[in-house]
Amino acid sequence: MWPQSYDPLHNVALSTLCAALPVVVLLGTLAVLRVKAHVAALLGLATALAIAVSVFGMPVRMALGTAAYGIAYGLFPIGWIVLNVIFLYQLTEQRGLFAILRESITTITRDRRLQLLLVAFCFGAFFEGASGFGTPVAVTGAILIGLGFPPLLASGLSLIANTAPVAFGALGTPIIALQAVTELDLKRLSAMVGRQLPLFSVIVPFWLVWAFAGLRGTLEVWPAILVAGVSFAVPQFLISNWHGPWLVDVVAAVVSMGAVTLFLRFWRPRRHWGLEGEPDVTSQAGPAALSRDVLRAWVPWIILSVIVFIWGLPQTKAMLDGISIVRVPVPGLHNLVQRVPPVVAVAKPEPAVYNLNWLSATGSGILVAALIAGLVMGYRPRELARAYGSTLKLVRFSLLTIAAMLAIGFTTRYSGLDATLGLAFARTGWLYPFFGTLLGWLGVALTGSDTSSNVLFGSLQRITAEQLGLSPILMAAANSSGGVMGKMVDAQSIVVASTATRWYGHEGDILRYVFFHSLVLACLVGLLVLLQAYVFPFTALVVR
Repeated sequence: MWPQSYDPLHNVALSTLCAALPVVVLLGTLAVLRVKAHVAALLGLATALAIAVSVFGMPVRMALGTAAYGIAYGLFPIGWIVLNVIFLYQLTEQRGLFAILRESITTITRDRRLQLLLVAFCFGAFFEGASGFGTPVAVTGAILIGLGFPPLLASGLSLIANTAPVAFGALGTPIIALQAVTELDLKRLSAMVGRQLPLFSVIVPFWLVWAFAGLRGTLEVWPAILVAGVSFAVPQFLISNWHGPWLVDVVAAVVSMGAVTLFLRFWRPRRHWGLEGEPDVTSQAGPAALSRDVLRAWVPWIILSVIVFIWGLPQTKAMLDGISIVRVPVPGLHNLVQRVPPVVAVAKPEPAVYNLNWLSATGSGILVAALIAGLVMGYRPRELARAYGSTLKLVRFSLLTIAAMLAIGFTTRYSGLDATLGLAFARTGWLYPFFGTLLGWLGVALTGSDTSSNVLFGSLQRITAEQLGLSPILMAAANSSGGVMGKMVDAQSIVVASTATRWYGHEGDILRYVFFHSLVLACLVGLLVLLQAYVFPFTALVVR
């Protein structure tokens, strides 16, 4: 058993600085030095291993086992999702159906701002609710690039849009995981997150269009943006407070898509907004009739939506896991790393079990959807195999990058680097509601997952809140709500976006584009939580 040490240098500032080095190396080489993403990831991994072993005292074999665990998780299930989404996209593009799908979206609206709203925010929220784990960014990024959006905008805007729904993603998985590590009431946690995020479900669509079209362009379409945000926020609040975390995003996304589509049948902006080089003219395009070709173009994505939703149901997952899952305890790591107070209330070993859920994984559902869609589109088995091989070749460097990124995240977690950073936030006194929210943001930026961030810092949030006389429900929920804004800047999501938009090698550009948006929105969530902690009437929103 190896107990973690959170101040190995016996100097809080120096220990925290060392713990931050892997993140500094990773983001610095990406955004400042502009090296290739897989090179930056490998440099970050080397730094994380060096700090874990030489400064934090982690045994070498254990550190290497941790990195291998992260690599395996990066390839499956995360890389598995990316590979199969791009495979489906390639199939539709080769048959010319993506061009038809693009035209069908323009029959709803030719305005690029409203297309962005429908695809990135509404449609992306559905995939976040159904599956999460990178699926929405992969799908919406591919669609936006097919619609003609430049790669930077398609990547960055997909990341900005994939925020407000994240806490309830994958049928409530982040909240369920938060409950497991904090032992707080699940429905109270769901209700608290549902009293924080609806405000941002209204803000994010405005923010998204503003990032694309500026203030003037946003004001021209504010009625449609308001419809999208409110029609998502209201179901999000109601379902999270009176039902639970499971169906929040799926229902809210369907309501929002329907409300915006219906609204656009009766309202259009006066001026059409095009991409650079497209004319800005008076909007005259109206809804067109649904043709047979349009239906054929949408069939693959309808198949994908239905199968991913069914695949994500707890009953389906349990059934598929029962016949397929293989659990592999990581040799030399499982239950051999001990988390100690104050990160946890009582010292306990950290499990390290690699779940090879090859059948129930979201990526497997996407592959099944792609194969069914391929047969519907008239592909022969040999053609499907050839297309899959070319897709694998296309995303090979992205898979390497994702694997290395996850290896960094796992190494920082099991070596205690992440907890050292977290404890630095916990020393902020009465400002802890603000900085505790940013701790959730940091957790997602490090791990790439709101679920992982909640597992990582949920217990710390509860312990610190109780020591400071704050509501543990409030701070545990703040970890998840603040974490959603970190989804923009986590390296895993950025690589998924660059792969989906076929802009590999420009991850640093994407990071620079989204970093400001991510940090400012996270600070706004922190301010809301600070008000909830101390200022009436915001305190009335806190679940007791």
